Amino acid sequence: PLAVAQLHQLESGAVLDYRRVTAEALAESEPASFDVVTCMEMLEHVPDPALTIQACARLVKPDGHLIFSTINRNPKSYLFVVIGAEYLLRMLPKGTHDYRKFIRPSELDGWLRATGLTLREIIGLHYNPLTRSYRLGPGVSVNYMVHCRPDGLA
Repeated sequence: PLAVAQLHQLESGAVLDYRRVTAEALAESEPASFDVVTCMEMLEHVPDPALTIQACARLVKPDGHLIFSTINRNPKSYLFVVIGAEYLLRMLPKGTHDYRKFIRPSELDGWLRATGLTLREIIGLHYNPLTRSYRLGPGVSVNYMVHCRPDGLA
């Protein structure tokens, strides 16, 4: 994946700095360095999501923004993500997701608060396999995104 990203950089002429590094290691070397930190579709794959959230919080500037996306844990998300996307539609390799690692919004909010982050917005991320398109909207029963900020910021 990094080689593909570097090829895209060459083709586009964009000035980018690609690195293969964990959030935890980057937080150690560059704390409070970023205006915006995104962690998209990753928390449900890491061994300890709370530690990843803490690392992301250390990366963002005191007046910054953090955006996380993940998958809710309930029967509907299991049906859509594991059965639908992995087994029926074969959009993802079988075994990509472990249902036990899906994250309820209340769990995510608890980790955010414990890290000194305040949830500002939560919104559903909806995929339509017929049009192969995503849209944001109400309903967080499957995929969802959250916007949060360090405590005390609007």
